[in-house]
Amino acid sequence: MPTPLRVAIAVQTLAVFLTPISAGLLLTMPSGHTLHSATAYTLFVVSMLHVLTAVLVWRPGGGSAKPILPAAVFLGLTLLQVFLGIAHVTAVHVPLGVLLFGFSLVQLSRIRPAREAAEAAVSEA
Repeated sequence: MPTPLRVAIAVQTLAVFLTPISAGLLLTMPSGHTLHSATAYTLFVVSMLHVLTAVLVWRPGGGSAKPILPAAVFLGLTLLQVFLGIAHVTAVHVPLGVLLFGFSLVQLSRIRPAREAAEAAVSEA
């Protein structure tokens, strides 16, 4: 997996990790709503950048198109999450947040270090 995609997935996972922390602050601090909103929109922007990175690695970069679908699905789910949060539909918003975190962790777990990926490519040839 190319380095820009590794970075995009790692930043996405960090953003999705920080969002429920700010949700906890939302419940305990007067300014928690602003912080949670900021982390939610940050996650949305990071998700858009992840899709853009996957497309750029594929088309001009000559890489695989496989990472585009998970990135686009994550972006769609993030958009749904933002809308559900704005509408205060917590019965769906909270479980979807857990799903997003798990989804991002799965993507992160599939990142192989460059050395390991190079060794796998050599052994396949």
